[in-house]
Amino acid sequence: MAKVLKIAEIGNPVLRSPALPIQNIQTPAVQTLIDNLLKTVKKGNGLGIAAPQVSERLQLFIVASRPNLRYLNAPTMEPMAMINPQILAYSDDTEKGWEGCLSVPGMRGLVARSREIKISYSDRYGEQHTQVFTDFVARIIQHEYDHINGKVFLDRVESTLDMMSETEYHARIACA
Repeated sequence: MAKVLKIAEIGNPVLRSPALPIQNIQTPAVQTLIDNLLKTVKKGNGLGIAAPQVSERLQLFIVASRPNLRYLNAPTMEPMAMINPQILAYSDDTEKGWEGCLSVPGMRGLVARSREIKISYSDRYGEQHTQVFTDFVARIIQHEYDHINGKVFLDRVESTLDMMSETEYHARIACA
């Protein structure tokens, strides 16, 4: 049965270490990790979560966009696991948007991301996919991809003036 995992927070060295490729997706350990990540992201009202965020240095993340308390206007999609992903192309067209992170509780930052990406990855069944994602879902994927490369969204904030508390964000931005 899936369980909610403890989320590593900013300052934990696991968040700054590049993740390792998964050699065998079908192992019970990897399948259990996927199930646990799905439960953890839902419980935390996140839109995605990467294995390093639960102290597993593996190239795996979940994208699970849906409206929730932290992201009122998020689009709805079926949750998906992306294993050993590689972003193949980024559009030159970028857009700034407010991001938060389960590993950086209480903070939001304004981050520029490509509006369209092309990514190759394996799903939880070992099937290889190459897809193009746009707009908000592309933002989520880029955010999670950063995690497997030892980065957090704060690394992409251009100025401390582009940061605010989660409380202030919801009072000023999310409800506007």
